[in-house]
Amino acid sequence: MIRNPILPGFHPDPSIVRVGDEYYLAVSTFEWFPGVLIYRSRDLANWTLAARPLERLSQLNMLGNPDSGGVWAPCLSYSDGLFYLVYTDVKTMKGIWRDMHNYLVTAERVDGEWSDPIYLNSVGHDPSLFHDDDGRKWLVQMKWEYSRGRNRFGGIVLQEYSPEERRLVGESRLIFPGTERGFTEAPHLYKRNGYYYLITAEGGTWYDHCVTLARSRRIEGPYELHPQNPILTSADRPDLALQKAGHADLVETPDGEWYMVHLCGRPLEPRGRCILGRETAIQKVVWKEDDWLYLENGTRHPDVYVPAPGEVGPAEEPPARDHFDGGRLSPGFQTLRVPPDEGTISLTARPGWLRLAGRESLASVHRQSLVARRVQHFRYRAETCLEFEPQSSRQMAGLTAYYNTDNYVYAYVTRDEEAGAVVRLLRCHKGVVEPDEDVGRPIGGAKRVWLRLDADRDRGVFSFSTDGQRWTALQPAVDLGLLSDDAIGGRSFTGTFVGICCQDLSGEGRAADFDYFDYIANAQTGVDEDE
Repeated sequence: MIRNPILPGFHPDPSIVRVGDEYYLAVSTFEWFPGVLIYRSRDLANWTLAARPLERLSQLNMLGNPDSGGVWAPCLSYSDGLFYLVYTDVKTMKGIWRDMHNYLVTAERVDGEWSDPIYLNSVGHDPSLFHDDDGRKWLVQMKWEYSRGRNRFGGIVLQEYSPEERRLVGESRLIFPGTERGFTEAPHLYKRNGYYYLITAEGGTWYDHCVTLARSRRIEGPYELHPQNPILTSADRPDLALQKAGHADLVETPDGEWYMVHLCGRPLEPRGRCILGRETAIQKVVWKEDDWLYLENGTRHPDVYVPAPGEVGPAEEPPARDHFDGGRLSPGFQTLRVPPDEGTISLTARPGWLRLAGRESLASVHRQSLVARRVQHFRYRAETCLEFEPQSSRQMAGLTAYYNTDNYVYAYVTRDEEAGAVVRLLRCHKGVVEPDEDVGRPIGGAKRVWLRLDADRDRGVFSFSTDGQRWTALQPAVDLGLLSDDAIGGRSFTGTFVGICCQDLSGEGRAADFDYFDYIANAQTGVDEDE
């Protein structure tokens, strides 16, 4: 059996393709760099990170992009000996305005070098490339509508793409207006038994999320709706473990079985906070005699356990500790908006340590000195050890649980005018920083400081040590549930990261050296519910 979610933690908007005996699955990364994560699997159950294709500024520059902007809904496909990846870079989300640009990159190998992007258009988000059996290629995407009194989600449009001219050609046509559920987006086209099938996501990416299916004998439509739409949703079942089910893509196995990958969330309680963000799950689907697709379980609801197409191999667990001994950051780490540069984030300035030069604050959408990984477990421990000599309160370095520029918790070393070097804890929710009345915990003449976060579901305790043995909690448990789409609201689409960072608001660039970083899944954290 396959256990869902197959990609836990912040892994939204899945797109899947099979090439030979291997499956490849791409997910959105929003403002996190490199852009797009592509995973590889042979059994649909166990996935390993294979590539992060948008890794150069010539492919993706998100400097100044808003929170939850950046890379939306990539579509991965394969044809003519090439992998094709289309994606949206969202630059603006203010009022009715959307500045969002769609691009195409290609590669001969998923883990090879990807091309510089070809600009496609800016009419909407969630582009998807369909390779027809006659050799023609078509781009489908949602259209953002500006006309007064119209639904902003203006339906699904189709336009031909010319590989020879490296651009869209011909007329753009509206082929599907959507249903009464609204928020029609995330289209994918397929062809089977003479029908073109169009999958879309509807209902918004919250608890009304769903998957709709329509078909037509002609690619430009008209499309008739599935008789039992939606074909996948959790909207009417708040008791299900997998909620927010929607945004789907299909894949066929070598033996002719079909599976659907889709977005989901796992709330702590019915309709509660999904503290791990939007995740990726998979369901087995079947084609029936009426040439319509259905979930194999006979319902429209997602299962946690799903039959695998064959034998499921053992899962690979990454090491819990990163010693920073290599020449490159581990692939599980990401930075914000732009790639790391040697002057800001260095593994060579002090071998065996990660040096972070102080840059802008955690509220910045420009240049932060932050290295973090996504949180993927309800219970975990994150720990680091750093050497840092701040000269003023403008200089900070430490450990953070981070959602975006307005929502984070930060344990850090800084300097107090009277107490000297101290460790402090700062909490920010919806842009409001809690009143900072605590001077902090003095560390005396300690050269090294250890920082730790013990997290158990939505409760977390930050602690520090000056010898790595005896630990002192900075404050009682904090509410990590505030670092979730549900608690933040609005246009919040990412998930919690945990990592290390350094700020120097004087502009001097004072650096901190980090000896290691631990992420221990399912750790015995000792977070006391009665604390």
